[in-house]
Amino acid sequence: MDGGYQGPTRPVGRGGPPPPVQRRGPAQGPGWGQPQRPRQNVPPPPPMGQRRPPARTSVLPTTPAGDRPPAQFDPPRGAPPRPARPRRRGSWRRRILAFVTVLLLLVIGFGVYLDVNLQRVDALPADSAATSEGTNWLIVGSDSRAGLSDEQQQELATGGDVGQRTDTIMLLHDGSSGPVLVSIPRDSYVPIEGHGSGKINASYSFGGPQLLIKTVEAATGLHIDHYAEIGFGGFVGAVDAVGGVDMCIPQAIKDPKAGLDIKAGCQELDGGTALGYVRTRATAGSDFDRVARQRAFLSALISKATSPATLLNPFRIVPLGTAMTGTITVDSSDHIWNLASLGLSMRGVSGGSGVATTVPVGGTPTIGGESVVRWDKTRAQALFGALAKDQAPPKTALGP
Repeated sequence: MDGGYQGPTRPVGRGGPPPPVQRRGPAQGPGWGQPQRPRQNVPPPPPMGQRRPPARTSVLPTTPAGDRPPAQFDPPRGAPPRPARPRRRGSWRRRILAFVTVLLLLVIGFGVYLDVNLQRVDALPADSAATSEGTNWLIVGSDSRAGLSDEQQQELATGGDVGQRTDTIMLLHDGSSGPVLVSIPRDSYVPIEGHGSGKINASYSFGGPQLLIKTVEAATGLHIDHYAEIGFGGFVGAVDAVGGVDMCIPQAIKDPKAGLDIKAGCQELDGGTALGYVRTRATAGSDFDRVARQRAFLSALISKATSPATLLNPFRIVPLGTAMTGTITVDSSDHIWNLASLGLSMRGVSGGSGVATTVPVGGTPTIGGESVVRWDKTRAQALFGALAKDQAPPKTALGP
């Protein structure tokens, strides 16, 4: 037998002779039991105390022009970069939609709160026989001191509470011909159901809002659809809530009875000053000047209250709504959206798209020892007749 390793053997069977043994060649490295080959091109370690010289580096070849070609680097080996996460296109849209939804719910909730807290009274008479086109509001400013402390009454010179009377009476008509605001002097001498004839504001003292509305309907021929009443306290609170109202005062007025001492010129009126300004009679025109000031100031107040600077400012709209709902009185059928419609109509008057006037006056006689106001019947009938048909009143029918 040969002394070399012959590999594993297998018995000879039907399959024929065993396959030849594959021997490892010299190019495949040493075999088992053979000495390892020495590593080549490995410099010997330097003598003790000396450093090994730096390895030679290869120099990039240059072009005939002397420039070296740009170095080429192999891409780093490793995991491929992760693809950028795609943005969700609808994320901002959903956020904006959620914000608008929350804002809308807050507005609706605040509106419901105001509507629930409105003071209501059965003002519109159920047996009214008057008919007219368009929408008519009766706006009343009473001398109620509700909401004012004793100190405030003294400061505002309102006097004690001597019973509710109407200090201001206005009729607002709104229809296809545009808004028309008519001031009715409180000393107007008219028939009062069950009480003969007298000053129109006496009807409120006799029978409250219902008798006042009946008296106005009988005198004008117009059907009253809505009613709104505000006292001294609500007026002052509303003016202060909007941050004051800008007015141009034509002349200086000093009236201790109204607690007013104001100079001429354009200025901002706070609640107390505004109350004295709309109450005073200390001018040459007396009550006629007063109703004109009331009409102008109310239009300016509502114009500011319905401006975006107020409606979009929670620090103004919340105090304004609270002040108004606590002291304003409406008919039992009226709601907050009816007041919003009233505000828009008044804004139209102040913006120049409507008409502001006073009932035409025929004279100021003294009856029963009191000075009263008689209407010019012909011009008054022309004014209210046009409004009943929802038409623009003729200029000849307008009062002072």
